[in-house]
Amino acid sequence: MRKGAKAAIVGGVFVVFVGGAAYGGYNLLSALNGTAVADSPVPVRTGPPNADEVKDTSAKFFAAWAKGDATTAASYTNFPDAARTVLSSYGQDAHIGQVKITPGAAAGTTVPFSVTATVSFDGKSAPLAYRSRLTVVRGTNSHRPLVDWQPEVVHPGLEKGDTLVTGASAAPPIEAVDRHGAVLTKDEYPSLGPILDELRAKYGDKAGGTPSIELSIHHEDTNAAETPLLTLAKGKAGKLRTTLSASAQAAAEQAVQKYAESSVVAVKASTGEVLAVANHRNDAFNAAFLGQLAPGSTMKIITAAALIDNGLTQASGPAPCLDSVLWEGQTFHNLQGMKANEHATLSESFARSCNTAFIKFTPKLKVDSLTREAQDRFGLGRDDWKTGIPSYDGSVPAVSGPDRAANLIGQGQVQMSPLNMASVTATALTGRFRQPILVAQSLDGRELATAQGLPAGTSAQLRQMMRRTATTGTGAVAMSGLSGSIGAKTGSAEVDGQARSNSWFTGYRDDVAAAAMTQEGGHGGDAAGPIVAAVLRAAG
Repeated sequence: MRKGAKAAIVGGVFVVFVGGAAYGGYNLLSALNGTAVADSPVPVRTGPPNADEVKDTSAKFFAAWAKGDATTAASYTNFPDAARTVLSSYGQDAHIGQVKITPGAAAGTTVPFSVTATVSFDGKSAPLAYRSRLTVVRGTNSHRPLVDWQPEVVHPGLEKGDTLVTGASAAPPIEAVDRHGAVLTKDEYPSLGPILDELRAKYGDKAGGTPSIELSIHHEDTNAAETPLLTLAKGKAGKLRTTLSASAQAAAEQAVQKYAESSVVAVKASTGEVLAVANHRNDAFNAAFLGQLAPGSTMKIITAAALIDNGLTQASGPAPCLDSVLWEGQTFHNLQGMKANEHATLSESFARSCNTAFIKFTPKLKVDSLTREAQDRFGLGRDDWKTGIPSYDGSVPAVSGPDRAANLIGQGQVQMSPLNMASVTATALTGRFRQPILVAQSLDGRELATAQGLPAGTSAQLRQMMRRTATTGTGAVAMSGLSGSIGAKTGSAEVDGQARSNSWFTGYRDDVAAAAMTQEGGHGGDAAGPIVAAVLRAAG
């Protein structure tokens, strides 16, 4: 007989036990009663947890959490290992104690609740209060009612991989000021919040301040700045001068609020200094600097430059606007309602944003011509911009097939951010590429990206075409009423799965270039256009 097995004779029935379980498919109690019947399985509960299960599970979870028993609290979740990590950091790394959790009325399987607690560290303490919610689900294998684990259950600011920590701040606080010395705060300029956090993380120790004692969110991404939640003891803020303009920033903040999922950037064309950056989003992602989306017909600025620089046409030269063009098995069309013009010039096709006029040049350009133009003339796609905070440099890959043609009109595999397109417009306007910056290069001695820029003749032709677009072309409505030297380019980028195209618009007024993007905003002039115009009006 195998080790661990026991034998017994009960009432004349020979029963073998292995690890404490009856072996042979008979119920011991039935055997004792002289009968032999198969085991009756315990009924398995299915479907959503009922009200009693929701109340009982959430109460046990809250009780263990409040007591600081992370292991027990995590056992009431459907992902106990991940839950234990966050719940442990709550009491240990974050030093949060005296926790009181008050549940609200459940709505089905969801329970809202409020938390009050005290954060204590190094003789300093501060009260903490916030609200969150949890949902109880049926365990896939156990069929037990369990808390559906999400990091935001513990604190609404947490995301996957985040933990809470209290201690001396990773970087001293900063008092960020604009180019004229005006103080920039998260309260007055909400979309600057994550940007100011990034600036503090990188330049706090260079601005002359001393650390605070803070409760913060520590992010899994080691390149991301910690997000402060509560200050137990204030440090000394160091002053950090930025290139921003408070007036332009205020206009940008107000403009993006009119359109959901919008971002805008404005730069001083002659220097590359960023004057404004704003995002209207539900998350803290700086899409204005880090967004990677097809820019639609705003890309035609670079494409037009490539056509001129490669000697294929010029602003007053031919660029026929046809109804459709076939390339590599894909038929390209213009926006609905656009009339064909076989005698159109490049300037006219640019101002009308005729897709086929640009697609028609595909076989005359080398596979890497557009890539070379973007990199060598406009400084894009080389992953070497150092703005002062994380940013994206754009991408114009050399590709074959239908995407080779689609790239010419800002679709295919081209990816840009509003920062990239504001820089493109500044380069078109001045003829020189100046890498955008948010803080002075002298602050840390970082090496800025360089590019050869545009020939004077190419820059002059781009200005003429952009001016025509802003005054009589697709950008005229958005740019109306703006004085001074103006230019623009519209863009509508179609995205799979979206009901409406993304709205792009870039333009300049005197020495200020700006670009905006609104996801599912429609035509370029519909949403992004008014945003750019508002910022140019304030920054001019």
